[in-house]
Amino acid sequence: MAKNGFTTTIVHSDRRASVEHGAIHKPMHPSSEYAFADARELAAVFQGKAGFTYARQGTPTTTALESKITQMEDGAGTVSFATGMAALAATFFTLLKAGDHLISSKHIFGNTNSLLGTLAGLGVELTLVDATDVRNVEQAWRPETRMVFVEALANPGTQIPDLAAIGEWCKSKGVVYVVDNTLVTPLLCQGKAVGASLVVNSLSKHIGGHGNALGGAVTDTGLYDWSDYPNIAEPYRTAKSTSWGLTQIKKKGLRDMGGTLASEAAHRLAVGAETLSLRMNKICANALALAQALSQHPRVAKIHYPGLPDHPQHQRATQLFGGLYGGLMGIELVDDVDLFDFLNRLKVLALATHLGDNRSLVLPMAHTIYYEMGPETRALMGISDNFLRVSIGIEDIQDLLGDFQQALA
Repeated sequence: MAKNGFTTTIVHSDRRASVEHGAIHKPMHPSSEYAFADARELAAVFQGKAGFTYARQGTPTTTALESKITQMEDGAGTVSFATGMAALAATFFTLLKAGDHLISSKHIFGNTNSLLGTLAGLGVELTLVDATDVRNVEQAWRPETRMVFVEALANPGTQIPDLAAIGEWCKSKGVVYVVDNTLVTPLLCQGKAVGASLVVNSLSKHIGGHGNALGGAVTDTGLYDWSDYPNIAEPYRTAKSTSWGLTQIKKKGLRDMGGTLASEAAHRLAVGAETLSLRMNKICANALALAQALSQHPRVAKIHYPGLPDHPQHQRATQLFGGLYGGLMGIELVDDVDLFDFLNRLKVLALATHLGDNRSLVLPMAHTIYYEMGPETRALMGISDNFLRVSIGIEDIQDLLGDFQQALA
């Protein structure tokens, strides 16, 4: 059968995996444990054979979701987690050890920055660079460099790393390349296409889309040969070496750390994923129209959105993302606008800390997620006191435009 398109593949993913009773969705499996009629079979699953023993390491429901994410990213395999942050933590803490060196983009989510600080406190050397230019990554390299991490679209500043060039450089150095694809989604750009070794998605965001479930995922693209990676524990050096990294992430991240995705959340995320392309096309169209309109408003100092020609990585975004630019936008209001008075006048946008929802959401960054960092760090990251992060939803565009216009009046 010919390969189907993105949405057709995801919509029919469960059904084509022979769901019991002809159901079109994989059902929820809430069981904590799974019993065996044969003791040898039980032992075989513990020793690596596919199967289920204890829900902390996955269920048939999470496995079905992981299959969807793997298909979305055109990857070799996926492990799901309770949140996107759990997926990131599992990736860093299971693959890196004290003395290793991690190069990370400095343009990253505040909580991810905090996580990297924790990692550094445990002995992992950390260098933050401006990853919009691959030369900055190259200059940070050391013999002990094990990993490079970037966000495909930075939260909240919307910077776009030199994704493909970094991928080529990591390949030449044998360095693991981790791309957080949350805000781009595999619909706009698959991590595999830019040479990523591992792709992280917060499923709570656009892939789930409905603001009703938390989840995260790590997908191995199959491009990295883990036989050359020194930090793989001996028990996981079995079967094909291309699977060793993901096996270690799963065993350490789920079995040992317990960052497990529950079946109920997995089911909601899997159903939400079916409409990703429909939602993202609407979201991207809304965001571009809003960015174009607000960029002309006298009370708006600056719009950070890759779809605008004056964005520093506009051409890169156009080439990588196929003419769609995502739903994340940074808005800086002029200094004489009281940020909180403006926010309190909004009627359609929700004042909430989340991204990738069907609803448009807005958050003052300096006073919330980036508050603990202090003014000096915020200045280095380009977060001014009047910086708003806006996650655009699927509302009618005239309602979004009207809401901003009346609040700025």
